[in-house]
Amino acid sequence: MQAAYRPIRIGLLGAGSVGSQVARLLIENREELAKRVGAELELVGIAVRNKNAKRDVDLPRELITEDAESVILGSDIVIELAGGIEPAKTWIKMALNAGADVITANKALIAAHGSELTALAQQFGAQLYYEAAVGGAIPIIRPLRASLAGDKINRVMGIVNGTTNYILDQMETTGASFEDALNEAQALGYAEADPTADVEGFDAASKAAILAGLAFHSEMPVEKVYREGITSITALQIETARQAGYTVKLLAICERAGENGEGLVARVHPTLIPLDHPLAAVRGAYNAVFVEAESAGRLMFYGAGAGGKETASAVLGDLVSAAKRHLAGGPGLGDSTHADLEALPVQAIFTRFQITLEVVDQPGVLASVAKQFADNDVSVETVAQNAGTDSDLALLTVMTHSASEAALERLVAELAKNSSVKKVSSVIRVEGV
Repeated sequence: MQAAYRPIRIGLLGAGSVGSQVARLLIENREELAKRVGAELELVGIAVRNKNAKRDVDLPRELITEDAESVILGSDIVIELAGGIEPAKTWIKMALNAGADVITANKALIAAHGSELTALAQQFGAQLYYEAAVGGAIPIIRPLRASLAGDKINRVMGIVNGTTNYILDQMETTGASFEDALNEAQALGYAEADPTADVEGFDAASKAAILAGLAFHSEMPVEKVYREGITSITALQIETARQAGYTVKLLAICERAGENGEGLVARVHPTLIPLDHPLAAVRGAYNAVFVEAESAGRLMFYGAGAGGKETASAVLGDLVSAAKRHLAGGPGLGDSTHADLEALPVQAIFTRFQITLEVVDQPGVLASVAKQFADNDVSVETVAQNAGTDSDLALLTVMTHSASEAALERLVAELAKNSSVKKVSSVIRVEGV
């Protein structure tokens, strides 16, 4: 008969919407978790900024403290859910230096300092877990980190921000403006009072950097992730896309690029995808990640991308893994050897584009515009014309064949010089065709 293992001490940093749910589940499911792990998981402390702050869950007062260091140094496993770069980074380094495993949902920190923290964990025989950093409840980190580590991944494409997906979905299904859809998202708690991180793509860019690093075993600094937000998307663009058989999603895309696929591009921007693509069916605040692998083929991971208890589910999954590792003994396992693909700029990609132009409504304009497309190596697939903002203008919506991003940039610059083109209203990339 196996001897009983001592209780594994769990320290929690942060008791916000996710942290309070993690604490609740640890306490309520204590006996069940002990059976799954083979040892009791004892929550020994919850470090917070303000002990007297109001919380979603009624937590035991004796566990709550403002002394994070004492919680860290008294724990076998530390769960960091405070967010932000500092003091979270200092706390995680303190835990790893003490040999404790660390679990975090901090995507900004992992995107910016994940390699440094992973190396530190290996140095001290610990493990860094961060399933909850991307996709909330969706299990995507572990499949990329382990299940698909022996495959060659060519592309990862996903909806990784529930706030922007909700806003775009509302604009499509109700005809709401961006501002009205954002207000609704804020009223429902999907968007913060300051929604910049979501609607300008910063949150998705951090997640793209993490996904790129794991899927392609290469460094992808978050500052090298190309980023556009959704603030310029209009109801007219969404309706035009719908009529053409597409929907608009803010996608994080990580893919091989350059000569012989020896480079890597990560980008976040509004994207047209066909209505029959699996990602087009992702509604509301849900997330989904679509993986294209050489041997496994096409895989999609779908589920709740945010929410306290949903994200807590991913944290507890990491916790069970970390606790079982403690029982088994031995040092933590590092990520697979890096392929070191070069991080390339967005100009290295080839894709299709939908370009909307406001032009003078007179004979010869379409021919002059078409010539500029041809001169810049951008081939036109279809052209649709609609009424412009006044009777003398027309809107041209041009769908291109696959072209390089660099060629597209040259074309837009040349179109701006055409006296018949009053405005390049929008340029949206097209994927999934």
